[in-house]
Amino acid sequence: QVQLVESGGGLVQAGGSLRLSCAASGFTFATYNMGWFRQAPGKEREFVAAIRRSGSSAVYADSAKGRFTMSRDNAKNTVTLQMNNLNPVDTGVYYCAARWGSYGVIDVTDATGYNYWGQGTQVTVSS
Repeated sequence: QVQLVESGGGLVQAGGSLRLSCAASGFTFATYNMGWFRQAPGKEREFVAAIRRSGSSAVYADSAKGRFTMSRDNAKNTVTLQMNNLNPVDTGVYYCAARWGSYGVIDVTDATGYNYWGQGTQVTVSS
């Protein structure tokens, strides 16, 4: 069955870094665009970053630009999110998701369009 398993979350001080990973199985990973979303307590799930099937380009939320880097390894069926200079507003549960479709046509920032989701990993940034 389809599985997306996130790891790498934890507690970090403001200004610190974390590297999230997502291991995919049960579907043809290289044919899906991948995204990271996060959800803070009491807030809606929001887009963080997405990467096209080939890994050749990624798009980021304004809040993540310049601090976060998303990458993928289609040989290992994994995606990563390198997060630097973290601050308390980055706190939340981070979800990995997979979406079918043509990268230039679909809206990869729209969570409702994603086909598969992981269970999430908690990121807590202390001030």
